[in-house]
Amino acid sequence: MLIENSLVKLRPMQLEDVDAIYEVAKYPEIWTHMSINVNGKEDVLKYVESALKTKETGTEIPLVIIDGQTNKIIGSTKLMDIDKKHKRGEIGFTWLTPSYWRTAINTNCKYLLLSYCFEVLEWNRVQIKTDHENFRSQKAIERIGAKKEGILRNHMVRKDGTIRHTVMYSIIKDEWPETKQYIEQLLK
Repeated sequence: MLIENSLVKLRPMQLEDVDAIYEVAKYPEIWTHMSINVNGKEDVLKYVESALKTKETGTEIPLVIIDGQTNKIIGSTKLMDIDKKHKRGEIGFTWLTPSYWRTAINTNCKYLLLSYCFEVLEWNRVQIKTDHENFRSQKAIERIGAKKEGILRNHMVRKDGTIRHTVMYSIIKDEWPETKQYIEQLLK
């Protein structure tokens, strides 16, 4: 599986990606709102091994994000919480190395993943969720046209032990054609 356009490539994560992921993941600001910390190569190895185990269960597809110009790994994302019976899943655990923040890369990733989910996998629903304090992520999700469904209160315990409320968004199959056109306009 390779999903790509001229700016970005998404391909399945591999154990051999540990060194390349470590090089772009060693910035603490990436992990502020994430459920893990990456403080060294050993953490990256655990992260990749854990992601590959979930792939074996069929509930997640961990992917690396590759800059289409340099062919270097610049981040990661997942299709997760996959429910084949109900034809739904989630785009999540997305992160980019900070030099790619506020670029077109994340929008391109979401566009490619949503196209894959709705047009190849034929899902009925794709959800995206984020921490209630991650305003940058909320703005990015809203920018691509996802609908805010609400907040799951006391949904998770953060790595520091504090409570996280989760802001839920989704796009459904009926909305995809219009949302797709909207995202394509953003990308021009």
